[in-house]
Amino acid sequence: MLYFDIINTPIGDLLLLASDKGLKKILFEDQFKAFEISSTWEQSTEKLSQAKEQLLAYFNSNLVQFELQLDPDGTVFQKQIWKQLEEIPFGETKSYQDIANAIEKPNACRAIGMANSKNPIPIIIPCHRVIGKNGKLTGYAGGLNIKAKLLQIEGIDLGNDSQQFELF
Repeated sequence: MLYFDIINTPIGDLLLLASDKGLKKILFEDQFKAFEISSTWEQSTEKLSQAKEQLLAYFNSNLVQFELQLDPDGTVFQKQIWKQLEEIPFGETKSYQDIANAIEKPNACRAIGMANSKNPIPIIIPCHRVIGKNGKLTGYAGGLNIKAKLLQIEGIDLGNDSQQFELF
């Protein structure tokens, strides 16, 4: 059985999807408006209450470390990369090269970027903390404006990049 709920956040509505094992997916508003909610899913505020509480605490700058059961679908390599993303501390960023070096595959930047883009649980698996080697913001499923807002919540100085994004 899969359970869903929609929560309102400062970056727009988010659709949360969970199994009995844990959180499976977070979709940004633009993504789930084009996404069909399955008739086999059950809407459950109760099953997703912990995820909702932690996300709202994060957006209110009252949480720096999520403690949730996760159940993402992905390949072994993708899950390896997502584990690395979870190691990036709140308020810090890493480059694709940093992650490639951490898994001892220094030439895997492109594959890491692809795995990053397939992250089904953004924010909690913090793919927004991955930036280009040159320190610039790079692609994000929710859009660069949302990525910039998430980094701002974490107190990360975007330097000149902040001028091109509509922040809080």
